[in-house]
Amino acid sequence: MKYLNKIASVFCTAALGLLTLTGCEGGDIYKVDSPDWLSQKIDSIENAKNSQNQEEQLVGMHEDVYTIGKTDFTSGFWTAFSKYYQVDDGQRWDAQFNLSINPDDNTYYKNFALVVTNDVDRGGTGYTEYGAFRFDYTGDSATYNSQWGNYLWFKYANSTQVMSPVDNKDAGLQQLGGKVTLTVDRTKPDTFRIKITNGTVTKTLLEPIHLPNLNSDPADKKIRCFLVPEGSYINFLASNVEPIGGYTSAADKNPLSMELHNVPKNVQLNTPLDSAMKGVSATVTFEEGVTKEVPASELYFVAVPDMDTEGEKTLVVIYNKTFKGESAASPISARATFNVSDMPLEIKVTEAPAHRKYYVYTSPATTGMTNRTLAFDPSGLQVTGTFKDGTERVMDNSTLTFSSVPATAGTHDVTISTSNGVSTTTRVRVEESASTFATPSPTVLGAEDNSTAWWGAHLNADINVPQGETRQFSFTNYTSGANNWNNFCVVLRNSALAEYAVVRADNYGWGNGYSTAVNSGGQSDWAAWLAAMNGAKVNVWVTNVGNGTADVQAVMNGNDGKTYVQYYLGLSTVDVNDLNVDFTVDNCHLVFSNTAFGKRHYAPRHRAPRYRR
Repeated sequence: MKYLNKIASVFCTAALGLLTLTGCEGGDIYKVDSPDWLSQKIDSIENAKNSQNQEEQLVGMHEDVYTIGKTDFTSGFWTAFSKYYQVDDGQRWDAQFNLSINPDDNTYYKNFALVVTNDVDRGGTGYTEYGAFRFDYTGDSATYNSQWGNYLWFKYANSTQVMSPVDNKDAGLQQLGGKVTLTVDRTKPDTFRIKITNGTVTKTLLEPIHLPNLNSDPADKKIRCFLVPEGSYINFLASNVEPIGGYTSAADKNPLSMELHNVPKNVQLNTPLDSAMKGVSATVTFEEGVTKEVPASELYFVAVPDMDTEGEKTLVVIYNKTFKGESAASPISARATFNVSDMPLEIKVTEAPAHRKYYVYTSPATTGMTNRTLAFDPSGLQVTGTFKDGTERVMDNSTLTFSSVPATAGTHDVTISTSNGVSTTTRVRVEESASTFATPSPTVLGAEDNSTAWWGAHLNADINVPQGETRQFSFTNYTSGANNWNNFCVVLRNSALAEYAVVRADNYGWGNGYSTAVNSGGQSDWAAWLAAMNGAKVNVWVTNVGNGTADVQAVMNGNDGKTYVQYYLGLSTVDVNDLNVDFTVDNCHLVFSNTAFGKRHYAPRHRAPRYRR
């Protein structure tokens, strides 16, 4: 009864108030007795009261069901991508997906980023990014960047949840999971809008300008959008824009193929097959291109011919489930090889490794770096094992593991171990590398108006770096300032011009030797760093470590009076007797000095930013 009294009181008060209102024309009283008018008024009040809590109405949505990223949360940044969604000028893209956050890892940036680019395939000719917009938000902090790029105005970004990470951790990360609605809106001629919300956290970007056209064809006004998870995974659900390659339906899908992971190289004789393969997993591809990570517990294993004798075996792996876990119409299989061998009771070094002396150079870029190590080079090493029956056999080095070498001067023991835990040691020595200054030719590399395109200029002759030595280069770096990669690049290669690795000023590189490198930089604020690189005084050191690797270290004294550092340690696949250094440019130019730049105060390094080209 008390609720009825309250409702009656509200309507009586409203009626008395309405009797005093007159229309603006003719003084007629509004027709407050109209049921339609009363309903509309109540609806408008309710709509206004709830407008901030309602989801935007999504129309024209289609099923688009697939997974982005590994479901064990191990996908690194820039390793898993959604489809491309093209958004034309005047169009709006709406998408829905489930974002799964690792419950055991509160590293604040391990969620996902929306990347907005021009209408070119990722990494293709002319590919340009407007920017990346990650779901987490840390304000305008230079250290903890949650968005980056040169063509989005992030001062207009905002979020209902601001993170303040401590040691890169923030429990607020867990609030970002769940069903996410993403909107990229180009429907208004004077704004550009991004909205990401899961009902708990909402992050927005509302720019008071329209996006510029970065396509080489001015008639092509499309942008592309794609999602990149890191340490998380996305189960995509729906989109109102058909992606390149088409929608993926929610109907169950049969498996088509699979790729095996973590198949062991060597297995102890008489080990049960399921035990030997317990760490194996598979990426299964289903109809419509959908993929899923499948653990060993859902796979069937067969060893051909057997597990009871030594030698190379063929592993046949069978999977017979649909995407939704039903019995598949036709099972699929994949194959790999592994070795079954008897493991030794003890091992000993019978021939020392070919390279027993390593070298380390410490520049201001790595001063104060703790726990720095060097990779052990087993070339020439011979290890002999003694087995249960008393026989001795030379071990295959690929079946052994080796401890790393401390990057400090002195003598160090390297531990050599078998897969069954038997170990021995061998001794190596680390010495400080001698640095020699080098002046390349030409002294001006690249056109002085910064018009030289990528790979358009090189040294007349590569600079050789003998085993154990370091070469120092000093130059002034000038840049067009268009992109982070429009700065100096260091090329490591042999005398036949086969590349070991190429590394850039902006904490990125490639090549066979790059995958093993430890790299880090101090460019925590990309915009400030890029501006500071025009006229920056740069010192670069390249060291031939003597273990089949090389180190590249750089110190960049910016035009803003600040010092930035960059290093790549342990670039591998290097022939210690054939390491040469070249420089190249990309819409920048370098002016080499004939003397080394003087020492300055070097600022401490920051965490490497999450940006990649």
